[in-house]
Amino acid sequence: MRSDTIPRKSKKSAPHKSAAPASVPKVRVVFMGTPDFSGKIFSSLLDAGYHIVAAYTKPDRESGRDRKIVPSPVKQIALTRGIPVEQPSRFDTDVIATLRGYKPDLIIVAAYGKILPKAVLDLPGFGCVNVHASLLPRWRGASPIQNALLAGDTETGVTIMLMDEGIDTGDILSAKKTAISFDDTNRTLLEKLAGVGTEILSETLPGWVERYIEPKAQDGSQATVCQLIEREDGRIFWNSTALEIWNRYRGLTPWPGIFSFWKQKDEGFIRLKLTRISIQRTDPAVRREFGEVFESGEKIAIQTGEGLIFVEEIQAEGKSPMPIRDFLNGRPDLIGSVLG
Repeated sequence: MRSDTIPRKSKKSAPHKSAAPASVPKVRVVFMGTPDFSGKIFSSLLDAGYHIVAAYTKPDRESGRDRKIVPSPVKQIALTRGIPVEQPSRFDTDVIATLRGYKPDLIIVAAYGKILPKAVLDLPGFGCVNVHASLLPRWRGASPIQNALLAGDTETGVTIMLMDEGIDTGDILSAKKTAISFDDTNRTLLEKLAGVGTEILSETLPGWVERYIEPKAQDGSQATVCQLIEREDGRIFWNSTALEIWNRYRGLTPWPGIFSFWKQKDEGFIRLKLTRISIQRTDPAVRREFGEVFESGEKIAIQTGEGLIFVEEIQAEGKSPMPIRDFLNGRPDLIGSVLG
């Protein structure tokens, strides 16, 4: 892996500098982010010694089946490290005045989940720098990790970019690639990219503050845009190939997860979430109806348009996940049924 950082040529006759300074810039930083990916970037900046004067994150929200109010990972980290926390619902005049009061030289954004108005973008002298979990201009938008997996991409990366008024359209400061393995899920790829993001951000920020880096415009003709992930995107259509369903499972686990419906005589349709699966990309000797559940050796298989899905763990709506054999102990008639 390498960082595609473009050094600026010195106007003097001094030797050409190909690497950015390694020291932590002495600038006032406001950090903006919300989920786990943001939290890992935020922690790395604090551990490196950056002077973070405030953390901005989305308002607390309900989470889980018990609907408890849960603060974001960024808020939790900020509170434990003594960093002031701001959670505006929108950037109105008063909120922008508060932000201005922190006197940021630089704003670092990582999966914040809010669009910044021009008044905020123009506020810090070193601009607003975004840590984006894709190789821009591929997968502009709010869910680049999920979309890379849904598309079956075999590589991705992290881009450090200057923010403008567009959605991930700003100039690129640096980018670093990483491979996507066949077994990567949303969770494991997030962990991988958070590590890549902390590395490349630490490499890039000193050079940007010292003006060693020349921003590079994106090639808009190569852009792809993330689809919005909704709960119903997890529904399986069994005429899809096993590989297509596998990519959907990887991209949508743990939320919204992949699911299908099983028709019961007395209960109507039951929503079944497939919480752990594996696949066989080729068909068995005898093909079955799309969505048919059957035993294949010691495994429980479902016929797809091409290949098989093996169910390892399943969750009926309103219940906890359980191993497929435990589920069958109470509902053996799943075998031989056709999911829809």
